[in-house]
Amino acid sequence: MSTTITHPAYSKIFTSSPKRGITEHKKAELDALVIQVTDTQHQVEQFQAIADSLTTKSNNFKGFFDAAEADRTQAYNNKVLIDQLVQSALDLRGNSQTAFDEMAKADNRTKELAVGIKIVMDKLIYSAQVIDNISNKIIRKKSVNALISDDLISMLAIAGKTANDAVALTLTALKATFTAECSNMETEAALSIEFKQSAMLYSTLITDLLDKINSKQSAISLKTLFYNAYTTADTYYKQMEKAYKMTVTQLANATATLNKAQIKLRSLQQGLAAANAAALAA
Repeated sequence: MSTTITHPAYSKIFTSSPKRGITEHKKAELDALVIQVTDTQHQVEQFQAIADSLTTKSNNFKGFFDAAEADRTQAYNNKVLIDQLVQSALDLRGNSQTAFDEMAKADNRTKELAVGIKIVMDKLIYSAQVIDNISNKIIRKKSVNALISDDLISMLAIAGKTANDAVALTLTALKATFTAECSNMETEAALSIEFKQSAMLYSTLITDLLDKINSKQSAISLKTLFYNAYTTADTYYKQMEKAYKMTVTQLANATATLNKAQIKLRSLQQGLAAANAAALAA
């Protein structure tokens, strides 16, 4: 349904003009221009709202993307570190095999070390996987349910980063412990303890552990866990990268549409002003 809008600046000129036919014609033209200006103004407002919304969305996804990139970098560093630990343990075990006959003397001490490492690792692995599982579920739901809070995703991302940081610190501590054990074993009268401890450490790193988190009778090694953690972080990073780039593209398109509408509005406003001035001068 169309509505005729009479601009106050020119409406009075059409009530007393002797050339009524021309006046009515000009009035109709000006009314049409006013309607165009009004409609275009509404379009500009709508496009502006869309652009503002996409700007906010883009900024949010930029934050998620940056966090995902940092998590992936940390997960990759953890992956490199576990490889270094495994290789160091393997090298030490090979160098210590000559003391195999003294292996029994170091049995208790090695078991205590292995148990301590396993307890810490179990807790960290549990925390990291629970956070990853929850985060992945929320992200999948977010893709189909925009009502899910971005703050929740952000908090999960922070929690995931915190868990990875804790794992990194534990790995660093494990490496420091390993270095200390190497130094201690060098002072032993015999190399028996060195072989046993290096063998147990290597076994702890590569031997499959029961997956208690999912209550399954499956097993996965510590090394595999960190490799899987990197794969998960890399997948999430790529998802956030794709989402961020898509939002940036949407924002660019929305901005271009807004700019066109603004240019059109200015042109119509100028045309209306000129037409109104001409009508008043007639």
